[in-house]
Amino acid sequence: RAVLRKASALEYKIQRRALRKEDFINYIQYEVNLLELIKKRRARIGYSFKKDEIEHSILHRVHSLFNRATGKWKDDVQLWLSHVAFCKQWNSKHQLSKVFSTMLAIHSNKPALWIMAAKWEMETRLSSESARHLFLRALRFHPECPKLYQEYFRMELMHAEKQRKEKKEFEQAKIDLGEFNYSEEILNGEMARIVYRDASQKIKGVEFQLAVLSIAKLFDFTQDLQKEILESLQARYADDPLTWDYMARRELELGSLQPTEHTTKQKKVSEMAQREERCCAVFDEAVGSVPTENMWKCYITFCLERYNRKTNSEELKQKRLERTLSVFSKAHESNLLSEALYKQWLQLLLDSNLSEKAVEVAEAATRLFSQSVETWQMRLQVLIQLERDDVTQCFEEAIKHVKSKGTLPLWTLWVEWSEGTNSKEDTEALYQRSLHATTPAESVTMKEMYLDWTYRNSGYKKVKRLFTSLCENRPFSLDFFRKMIQIEKEQESCKMLHLREYYERALREFGSTSTDLWLDYIKEELSHPQGKPENCGSIHWRAMKMLQGDLVEDFVSKYTLLQTGHL
Repeated sequence: RAVLRKASALEYKIQRRALRKEDFINYIQYEVNLLELIKKRRARIGYSFKKDEIEHSILHRVHSLFNRATGKWKDDVQLWLSHVAFCKQWNSKHQLSKVFSTMLAIHSNKPALWIMAAKWEMETRLSSESARHLFLRALRFHPECPKLYQEYFRMELMHAEKQRKEKKEFEQAKIDLGEFNYSEEILNGEMARIVYRDASQKIKGVEFQLAVLSIAKLFDFTQDLQKEILESLQARYADDPLTWDYMARRELELGSLQPTEHTTKQKKVSEMAQREERCCAVFDEAVGSVPTENMWKCYITFCLERYNRKTNSEELKQKRLERTLSVFSKAHESNLLSEALYKQWLQLLLDSNLSEKAVEVAEAATRLFSQSVETWQMRLQVLIQLERDDVTQCFEEAIKHVKSKGTLPLWTLWVEWSEGTNSKEDTEALYQRSLHATTPAESVTMKEMYLDWTYRNSGYKKVKRLFTSLCENRPFSLDFFRKMIQIEKEQESCKMLHLREYYERALREFGSTSTDLWLDYIKEELSHPQGKPENCGSIHWRAMKMLQGDLVEDFVSKYTLLQTGHL
């Protein structure tokens, strides 16, 4: 009765004139949950009869609900995919075929759906012909889609592998093949070769060639095909860094194909070192042929990857470090090192305790990228870490080179360093200078830091005077006022008169946008020994006038919770 009542209520909702997607989803979800419950109960009591009357009728109803929903909201891909997932879960192959057919007719502009359908045909229905037909249809809509070609190429190789296995099993069982005729060309992946040749005429770029090559390497009968792709890659994209990168890294794999049984650790280390040397020889040739920033980046990335690999051999680790530092130096000499790579070089030098070289590199980086805040920050951090004497001079130089907008990281670093190194007077002068040197928006952060530092070093009276003077120049942040309120609360003789002043100043700036500020003010009046609870009514009235839009409703609900003691 409960099931009937619930199903009837859901059915009424989808019979309305104005249909809602949520009603269909809820109905479908209810029926799916019911199916899962029946499945569990059958397993528990071991009852397997009347499946046609129970499960099949529910399945039929769910499919019809999905059909109505996808017919009404055709553009909702997620709804179609939910139907596909349901069909797969309950093994409705015939229904799923129809769903894919309808979905692809409507969403033919989405290559991922074509690939999903073809994959299902190939892997679940074991129909290479249907999968091929789908891929060919998809390529008519998307003639230059790399992903489609890659998956079609993979499908043809899978088909060839499947046929090779079938033929091998027939031969082992000594069964006469009779009318079964396995074409040698298809067995050797000729169909995949045709797909590749067609694709390589339409799709330009090394990435596609490398993706196809990586797929071909997964199959052990594609040596000739791999050779053809590699030759095409070298002929057409000889000047592309990715081609050289692949050719160099290939040297590692070529070495690892040899059997490594009964070899000592020392022999393995020397063999790995030789392989890496061969890779570097290819990279050296590459940077000579294609002297670009990207080519050096590929070379350095390879060296860093090898250096970061774990090894028990100190000799090999040292050799990798020397090689990496040497490549960084050569790239620097060629003026083809990017800003990000300078940062990695510096980090490597610091980790290796080569501090003098790190200072030189940091200086060279700031000469090349004199407008970059990050590069100056990097150099300053190196000098601070090494406790050098010329830190102040470097800060001055940085501020001179970099435009005022965006210098906040430099100023925060400078004052933080000064707090721990210089006298109070110097640090205070620096804070005062930073307020004028930074843009108004950035000066907000400096004001907060200045207030905090003054309280920590000079006490309450000084910070109060500073707060009053800083309030003369906008802009402010809410945290700036909250910081001062917090400082006042920490005093033994915390005066409500002062707190009111700070809250009023804050409300003049943020009263129209912050509900919490109004509520904190009301709480203060209620809880402070010198507070006046009778002021709460006027504060509430002012808040209702000043707050904008939905904030009024938010304030009313929070104020109600406060009155009832729930906030």
